[in-house]
Amino acid sequence: MLIRREIPADIPAVHDVTAAAFRKADAAGVPVEATLVTELRASDGWIPALSLVAEIDAAVAGHVVCTRASLGGRPALGLGPLSVHPDHQRRGVGKALVHAVLGAADALGEPAVILLGDPAYYGRFGFRPAADVAVTPPVAEWAPYFQIRTLAAWSPSMRGPFAYAEPFSRV
Repeated sequence: MLIRREIPADIPAVHDVTAAAFRKADAAGVPVEATLVTELRASDGWIPALSLVAEIDAAVAGHVVCTRASLGGRPALGLGPLSVHPDHQRRGVGKALVHAVLGAADALGEPAVILLGDPAYYGRFGFRPAADVAVTPPVAEWAPYFQIRTLAAWSPSMRGPFAYAEPFSRV
């Protein structure tokens, strides 16, 4: 497995992987997460250096992205979607992608990565409840699943409301 930055030629494969990862057995159409990645890519929140793919046997098997977000009016990152093709799930692809994107975000001097997700899964990467550091989610009901991973540039003065990149609010 190779983790690398997404390149333009990967865009159709990333869409397909995201759609496959989030497709429900009884649902027709494109899952919202695939549309979200497309909309994020076209937004001001897109950070090319933080759109990573996992490649297995020369094919895209997974994707993760962090986009520009706001935390109390200061820059932060929102992680997601994290997508792994069903044929490659439970084989460490998601784990490798999350480790890589956290390392890349830290190397870029970002202060924090924030997400909405399963605490049992993301806790292994150092994520903890955002409420622990006085960060509030855009939707109050998200609180049990709203998590933060602080990075080297973190300052305890960073607190307050979190806002994802604009496409999250309309897709």
